[in-house]
Amino acid sequence: MNAEGMMDLVTTKSLEYGPKIIAAVVVWVIGAWVIKLLLGGLDKLMNKSNVDASLKPFLHSLVGMALKVMLAISVLGMVGIEMTSFVAILAAAGLAVGMALSGTLQNFAGGVMILIFKPFKVGDFITAQGHSGTVREIQIFNTILKTADNKTIILPNGGLSTGSMVNFSTEEKRRVDWTIGVAYGDDLDKTRAVIQRLCDADERILKETPVVIVVSELADSSVNFAVRAWVKAPNYWGVFFDMNENVYKTFAKEGLNIPFPQMDVHVHKQEG
Repeated sequence: MNAEGMMDLVTTKSLEYGPKIIAAVVVWVIGAWVIKLLLGGLDKLMNKSNVDASLKPFLHSLVGMALKVMLAISVLGMVGIEMTSFVAILAAAGLAVGMALSGTLQNFAGGVMILIFKPFKVGDFITAQGHSGTVREIQIFNTILKTADNKTIILPNGGLSTGSMVNFSTEEKRRVDWTIGVAYGDDLDKTRAVIQRLCDADERILKETPVVIVVSELADSSVNFAVRAWVKAPNYWGVFFDMNENVYKTFAKEGLNIPFPQMDVHVHKQEG
């Protein structure tokens, strides 16, 4: 083909496909703008409808992905790509990609299961897969936790939906447990009375459930009391830490001793 024939071919194809490509680009830009508006409207609708906070980011991502796929198919059709063949190729490619990304699909299914059965929700404090933190967001594939020291932890939904998990926010009340040691020879009845007094003085400890104070162990260096009290879940750590400090200060004033590990060494002199 000579140069003149090549120029004629380019001109013909440009006239044939140029308007289609320009139209496709315009549709893509307008479509992306419309999708952004629709997603913004969806967010406002979910806020007005008081949709569960755990569901909002999941629905936003899912609807956004579906709209973008539909837009892409429409634009490709405008360019002149045969959609029947394209859909068949897309289905075959989807099967191959699905097999390659089986873990990702498992995470997607896990996210759906979490949102349906709600083992936890946004705002709950959980321990799972060796990590603890407050649930900040449940996405399509991952769940985002924030730790107490402000670290961000990303956990795959697949493992969360199938593995063991502890939710500390499900119940309204929690039991606080202490092990308090006192020296051998100290008055056990007095020790029990002092601990009971400290528990009675803390208004955060629920009074409808009696505090349990029992001798749990005759240890090597101390007599250990097991102390168990019930509190509102948000007060757990405050009560736990304050009681430790109060016990230390009050025992010293009451003449009760908190022992530390000791070892007696006996030296025997051999007569040579």
